[in-house]
Amino acid sequence: QVQLVESGGGLVQAGGSLRLSCAASGRTFSSYTMGWFRQAPGKERDFVADISRSGGGTYYADSVLGRFTISRDNAKNTVYLQMNSLKPEDTAVYYCGARLRGYADNAALYDYWGQGTQVTVSS
Repeated sequence: QVQLVESGGGLVQAGGSLRLSCAASGRTFSSYTMGWFRQAPGKERDFVADISRSGGGTYYADSVLGRFTISRDNAKNTVYLQMNSLKPEDTAVYYCGARLRGYADNAALYDYWGQGTQVTVSS
């Protein structure tokens, strides 16, 4: 089992940047594919990006490709989401998830979730 805690959210103007972190407990962090999702009020939890166990493979939603970068540090049990050129439509609660299998852009396929961190982008 793994517990996840997100941090780094906040209020930023359009065009600005934020870096989200997700710290995981346990000694098996490197066994998990890690993903970032986001959920706006009244909407479903949407895929943003995910990263393979080793960090060698990354996948992005089209809406964030070229602006967001996912990375991980297995020695620190942490996954990151660097968000640049933020837009008002990026406003949402951002969640990190963990799953024992490979790539997945469906939130229902993830095994563990953090509590989320709010990102608000003003125009």
